Amino acid sequence: MPEPLGIWIGKEEYGGVPTPRRPDAADPPHWRLEAIAATERARSLSIAPDRGSLALILDRETSDVWSFEPASRQLTRLTTGRDLQPYWEDTTPVISPDGALVAYGDHGWVWLVPTAGGPPRRLVEAGSPAWAGPERLVVGVDRDDCSRLAIVDIADPWPQPLVRSVPGLDRRGDEVEAAVSPDGRRVAFTFRPRGDLNRGEIRLAELATGETTALTGAPGVRDAEPCWSPDGRRLAFAAQRGEWWQLHVVEPGTSEALVAAAGAADLSSPAWSPDGTCLAAVRSAGFQDDLVLVDAAGGDVTELARGGTWGSPVWTADGAVVVEYEDQGTPPELRLVTPAGKIEELLAPAPAAIRAAPHVRPEPVSFPSLDGLEIHGLLFRPPGGERPAPAVVYPHGGPIELYGDYWDGHAQYFVDKGYAWLALNFRGSTGRGRSFQYLNHGDWGVGDKDDCLAAADFLRTLDWVDGDRLAILGASYGSYLALCAVADDPEHRFRAAVCKYGEANLLSSWTQGDRDGVLYAGMNMMGHPSENRGAYLRGSPIHRLAGLTAPILVATGELDERVHPKQSEELVAELRRLGKTFEYVTYPTEAHGFLRAGPQVDFYRRVERFLDWHLL
Repeated sequence: MPEPLGIWIGKEEYGGVPTPRRPDAADPPHWRLEAIAATERARSLSIAPDRGSLALILDRETSDVWSFEPASRQLTRLTTGRDLQPYWEDTTPVISPDGALVAYGDHGWVWLVPTAGGPPRRLVEAGSPAWAGPERLVVGVDRDDCSRLAIVDIADPWPQPLVRSVPGLDRRGDEVEAAVSPDGRRVAFTFRPRGDLNRGEIRLAELATGETTALTGAPGVRDAEPCWSPDGRRLAFAAQRGEWWQLHVVEPGTSEALVAAAGAADLSSPAWSPDGTCLAAVRSAGFQDDLVLVDAAGGDVTELARGGTWGSPVWTADGAVVVEYEDQGTPPELRLVTPAGKIEELLAPAPAAIRAAPHVRPEPVSFPSLDGLEIHGLLFRPPGGERPAPAVVYPHGGPIELYGDYWDGHAQYFVDKGYAWLALNFRGSTGRGRSFQYLNHGDWGVGDKDDCLAAADFLRTLDWVDGDRLAILGASYGSYLALCAVADDPEHRFRAAVCKYGEANLLSSWTQGDRDGVLYAGMNMMGHPSENRGAYLRGSPIHRLAGLTAPILVATGELDERVHPKQSEELVAELRRLGKTFEYVTYPTEAHGFLRAGPQVDFYRRVERFLDWHLL
């Protein structure tokens, strides 16, 4: 088997004999890791003011900025050499009002590139640009451990604070998600106060004076994603006021936001139609998304396209919606959806080998956790098989996330090899309302770890699964749960665990991670360590590895700022001290996500050898 190109390995250590490749192991019949790594993703869409062309990011060997014309299907590359970026964190490129420039973020700076072609220009040290007329931008600037919005003139790029007068309002927090009104006079944005990490409020700033008022805000309530109607009179935003994220519409100057849509589902990604009569939005419940239309006056919801995973809806001039799409059988692509529900494939960049490969559709399953709580998951059953299959439990990352109806080439690869694959939505996942989402607050690594153990118990009840050949694999928070599951299980349900850039010690990680990881993925759920030290210790498996019997594969990127590489170093040092069996690899080019083809293929080849060997 050829070695992957572009691979640069940092540390490589074995606590025990390196996992050999089994002489009887064969490649899966239809899937190859190289093809999965080469599968491109078009994402982060924005529409030009004339609604005739898009700016987007296309992930391939880079995450460069492209323009795309839906009518002609013409795709034009505007930048070259922009490093690969994780799609879940990257910002959106935006087209100027006159259509001449695209502003985008890269390496902590805002850049401008001409839509007609030409070299990019580095403008200002900032991110998240939004146009405020053809010659000014609103940008995000990080200072003093906070994000602030600033105004910058593209001819004289010296940023000035957007917010200059805030009578009676809290200033300590983050200003994000800037939305400039169509007349360029006002900026709506989301403010996240540092004193209440589970709160988000919509604020409104006058561009000329900097005078700022709060349109919404209540303790423990999250409002987000403001967007202006085409006439500039109304603001739509997503609001988690109760169990579900709903869409609200407010006219600045009025006292209340009106509920525009509600129901037993989360609604997000609002986008106004060109005539201002309705909004496109994504409705999420359980494992799937729907693309819907919301009547802006009455709040009626009409299903436009059902199932799969939808993202970044934008409207064309003729009233159609361009949107990102993927599902368990469809790699990421762009689609055009008309108001009548007709769906066209606009851009489908996946390799032919991926499009031709058979995709296994998972079945929804549920089972009781150790405390009786019902847990949901998606179970992939390998085709054929003459004997019970080994199985992998896969808890997702986040933890405020879910495993849904999206494309997962790596799951398909291992299912094609003959593994069962149970993707788990443990307590704390989205898709089942706020109460379920908050069940792991103050309880990381305890109840949600038990959900992973219950997944193993469920697999043991299936006659087509070999309950003695189970492994657990996760990335980020899923990696943390995988470690918890093998460290805190006296029954030793799992024979092996894979930990991909995850935490091992919540207390030390609190001092090491970036701001979003420490605050918005940690302290908002666990509180401050000085007040909840016991919960941090209970949730840290590093202290309970003495009884560990499962071998562990540990991998991390040396550029990771979300979960610092020191977490893996601390874990490996303790495994080494205790004489446990482990494998350890670091990738100097990678951050929080193995994005480059070489490291990605190398890692999953290691996983393949590891699982094939330890689940003999």
